[in-house]
Amino acid sequence: MDLGSPSVGWWPLTLVSVTMALISLIGRSVGGALLVGTVFGALFFFAHLVWVGEFLGPVPWVALAGLEALLFGAGAIPIALAYRWAARHWPPGGVQLVVVPLIVAALWSTREVLMGAWPYSGFPWTRLGMTQVEGPFREVASWTGVTGLSFLIVALCAAIVQVVRAGSPRFVRRLLPVGIVALVLVATPQFSTTAAGTLRVGWVQGNGPAGYFDQKAPGDVLAAQTEATAPLLGEPMDLLVWPEGGVDSDPLNNVRTAAELDRLVRAAGAPLLMNAATARGKDVFNTSLLWTADPADRQWHDKVNPVPFGEYVPDRWFFERIVPGLVDLIQRDYTPGTNPPLVRIGQVGVGLGICFDVIYDEVIRDGAQAGAQLYVFQTNNADFRGSDENLQQLAFARMRAIETGRAVVNVSTVGTSQVIAPDGATIDTIDVDTAAGKITTVSLRTGLTPATILGPWVALLLTFGAGTGLTMLGIAHARSRPRPSP
Repeated sequence: MDLGSPSVGWWPLTLVSVTMALISLIGRSVGGALLVGTVFGALFFFAHLVWVGEFLGPVPWVALAGLEALLFGAGAIPIALAYRWAARHWPPGGVQLVVVPLIVAALWSTREVLMGAWPYSGFPWTRLGMTQVEGPFREVASWTGVTGLSFLIVALCAAIVQVVRAGSPRFVRRLLPVGIVALVLVATPQFSTTAAGTLRVGWVQGNGPAGYFDQKAPGDVLAAQTEATAPLLGEPMDLLVWPEGGVDSDPLNNVRTAAELDRLVRAAGAPLLMNAATARGKDVFNTSLLWTADPADRQWHDKVNPVPFGEYVPDRWFFERIVPGLVDLIQRDYTPGTNPPLVRIGQVGVGLGICFDVIYDEVIRDGAQAGAQLYVFQTNNADFRGSDENLQQLAFARMRAIETGRAVVNVSTVGTSQVIAPDGATIDTIDVDTAAGKITTVSLRTGLTPATILGPWVALLLTFGAGTGLTMLGIAHARSRPRPSP
């Protein structure tokens, strides 16, 4: 499964891994399913998330990967029970071929939803649908969302498992459910959004010392961004974009920083969408600011989901007793934002996603429903140089373009930065560890895809279906058990 994701990105291996994971749960007891699922999860998450320990050492990596593995293992139990109860109470023919794959896929998708929401806002980084950005199934995401795509992938794998388990001279006939799911995945076109003009966007990757432990003086990151922007000045553009943390002081409270940004937007002849830590009262926010020459026109959006143990410490009193050295490194706790993830350039709505907010469906959906005609994702990957993190996150950005039918400008401090077309294709790239700026004409789109309208309902329906299917099997199993004689 790790090889199915970037940097390798061999998407068919995701189907192989899911199929093998399901086979490993057939016939297991509750304890056996927990053990097998946890081992599977540990092997995957420790390999896939090794970048978490790049700058804070092994403790955060072990804690996150270990927790995810345990949750993955716990989610394997209902899948094993579904297989066991279905085998006891349903004949191996039509019902099992059709209903069991649907129940199993709904249970797997429900596990993804729950792991993406809990604890501490969850970590929806490793959903199956996100592995398919290079595959033939990706366009389905514009109809079902990523959760729905995950469901269909598991349904396909589970249907194949059921056909092989059933066996018989009518093997080809029993492939019908597999064929139906495969046809839906392959033949579904991307939902079409409506062209609404273009926007000339300048985007700059400064490659400055933006990492947590990089050697730097105050203002060095701002200087790097300014230097990389200089070749673009004088060229016509409608918007200039810098990455997360591209300004390393608070322009709302630092007069010199504000003056430097004023000078820059006058020279660019366009507003600057930048990002900085900002203080308002006692609260500190991770803020994307649309900086304009006229202060009255300035707009901002605060990051909705600050990263636990990266941008704030939940239950600080507790974790200070366990890992005080690591907790003390995080001196300030960012406050979650509540303002919409959107700014406007004239009549053009620009949807926003700050760094890891790109993995949260509700942030992307809120931007689309508020009127986004393109997206800008600002991120700081400097603490994960040389790892797969930036390519994994970039795959999420590409999938969001497909899901919403909108172009995406994904700008990083150190790379990889890209402009992505509404169909997920890469238009232009600035490679990792490169200081550069470019101006790209980006298409604008209007119209909401089914994914941005129905996404939460798909997740709710799958969770309801998983619970209902497992409950029905459980009731049938309980009723069939022999009762003790009086």
